[in-house]
Amino acid sequence: MKFYDFTDKAPKIGRLVVIEGVERTFAERALATIVERTLAPAERDLNLDRFVASTLDGFGAVAAAVAAYPFLGSTRVVVVRGAHDLRADPRRALLAVAERVPEGNTLVIEDLVSPASKRPEPIGKILGKAALRIDTTPGPDARERFVRETLASLGATAEPRAIALLVDGDADLAGVRTDLEKLTLGGTTISFEDVARETLVTQDVRAYKYASAAVAGRAAEALGLAAEIFSSDPRGAAVPLLAALAAEYLLVWEVARPGGSLPGRAKWRERELGGVARALGERRARIGFERAVRGFEAVVTGRADDPRVIVDLATVAGAREQL
Repeated sequence: MKFYDFTDKAPKIGRLVVIEGVERTFAERALATIVERTLAPAERDLNLDRFVASTLDGFGAVAAAVAAYPFLGSTRVVVVRGAHDLRADPRRALLAVAERVPEGNTLVIEDLVSPASKRPEPIGKILGKAALRIDTTPGPDARERFVRETLASLGATAEPRAIALLVDGDADLAGVRTDLEKLTLGGTTISFEDVARETLVTQDVRAYKYASAAVAGRAAEALGLAAEIFSSDPRGAAVPLLAALAAEYLLVWEVARPGGSLPGRAKWRERELGGVARALGERRARIGFERAVRGFEAVVTGRADDPRVIVDLATVAGAREQL
């Protein structure tokens, strides 16, 4: 069951719950929701036990807590966090405890590995239908919902293309929230330019090497890097490439314009970007940025028949302008 299905549909919480997947922000929220739904506030001090798997010498204390009767309440909840940090033998020992949870109590295991993982095999998969499995891995729809919910909680709005840039990035959701919190310090309406200036939109350093080469006019090098990324991800490569290209042009534009100032994370590149800015000038840097943004929009909205052509054209057009 996906995280938002769990929060929306409120399934019955029985003896076993496994929180799996890879997103820690959703894991934290899932755990908080389980506690809220199973224990009244007045019962939590008496009937909630928490353990961190990696700090335990064995699982005797967990087994004792699971077997204990609720105190002045109807259920006892035992949480074991960080099962994904355990080696094979401790994982088997934890499984043995999970198989002996009495009716009326709940054991929650946080095992943040992909449900499709082979090594280690997910605890939820081994337990099968005996456990309620909550998959925290966020797909595009979940990421978009998280972004919109975060904006609403901050009293802010964002341009559709700014939201698309955040959704198509691969930063963890805690990082996305932090970026949005910083961006709202400057105003409650967030633009694509704001997001591109503040965030790193991909963790693949090759995309930034590509963007740096493309903006500096080294088209052959940039096209080679783009081809390498497309070979490993034919369907998804265009988004991080074009986002990185837009972000790079934006930095150069910032340096080129009168009174411009680089964000703190890019100060170390000031000398390099200054040389590119002098070669391009403010107008061509702006044109390059706008071209990359249009390409990005065409790809994420599905208007682009061949995203690789969009990337290649943006790369070559930028190099030609420097001839």
